[in-house]
Amino acid sequence: MNRTITGLFVTDLDGTLLTDKRDILKQEMDNLERLRQLNIGVAIATGRSLFSFNRLLEGDDSLKAGVLRGVDYVIFSTGAGLLDLGTDEILQSHSLSVDDVLNISEYLEGLGVDYMVHAPIPETRKFVYRSQGKNNPDFSRRIELYSEFGESVDKVRRSRVKGFGGATEVLCIASRERGHELAQKIAAELEEFSVIMATSPLDKQSVWIEIFHSLVSKSASVEWLASSLGLTQEYVCGVGNDYNDQDMLQWSAHSFIVENGPSSMKDDYVTVSSNNDGGVSEAISRWLEDGTFLCSE
Repeated sequence: MNRTITGLFVTDLDGTLLTDKRDILKQEMDNLERLRQLNIGVAIATGRSLFSFNRLLEGDDSLKAGVLRGVDYVIFSTGAGLLDLGTDEILQSHSLSVDDVLNISEYLEGLGVDYMVHAPIPETRKFVYRSQGKNNPDFSRRIELYSEFGESVDKVRRSRVKGFGGATEVLCIASRERGHELAQKIAAELEEFSVIMATSPLDKQSVWIEIFHSLVSKSASVEWLASSLGLTQEYVCGVGNDYNDQDMLQWSAHSFIVENGPSSMKDDYVTVSSNNDGGVSEAISRWLEDGTFLCSE
C-alpha cells in the first residue's frame, strides 16, 4: 500500500455489506471508495473461505470491480487468514494441527453431531465430513454446494488429516433450537481452541459452530492488521450483523450493527439501517461525523 493510512474501516460481508440478493448497493461501494480516498484502509471480514469469496466475485464482474476499487484487505474464514487484495498475498494464516483435529473429532463423535474438517489455507475448499445420519438439511445443503471437494468418512483418520496437513477449521452444523446451547458447551469444554458461533448463511436459521486454532477470530485479525498499519483501536471502526462479529465489534472503538442483526446484540452497539438499505454507508457517515480527525492531514 502506497498511501499513509489514518484509520481502518472493517465490515462483515454476508448480511452486512451484501444485500439479501448477494449484491452490493452502489452507494455502499461509492462510500468504501470514498474512505480510501480519505486515506482510510478498508477491510472485509468474512466467515467465507478465500475460495468462496473469490467464487462470489468471479460470478459478478461489476461486484468484483467494485470490491477491487473499494477494499484493501480481506479477513477470511472468520480470521483464519488475511489477504492483501492489492498484491494477492496472504499476510497471515492459522491452522489446527493433526493432533488437534483428531482430538476435536473424537470429542464431537461423543456428542453425536455432524461436522466437517476443512483443509488448511489456501486449500480450505477441500474437506471430509461425518454425518451421524440424522435429519440436518443445512448440513446436507452445504455438502451439496461443495460436493466436488468433499468426501464422506465413517471416521476422521490420522492419514487423511496428515495428508491435509492439519485443518483450517472443524465445522459443526446444528439446529436453531439446539445450536446456541451446543456452542456454549463446546466452547467451555474445548477452551484451548477458538470456538465461534454464527447463523447459517444458507437457511438463515441453523447454527454453525466453528472450531479454530486459538489465535483465530475476526478481532485478532483486525488487531494485527491495525498494528501493522500503525493504528490503535481508537482509529478502527467495525460493522457487523451476527454472532461471529461480536468480538470484532467489542474490540473496535467505533462499532455498528445493521438492523437485520440479532436483537440480543443491539443493546451493545449503535444500530444502523439494514443490509438492504445502506447500513454500511450510514455507519461510515456516522463514524466520520464523530471522528473527523481521521481525515486530517
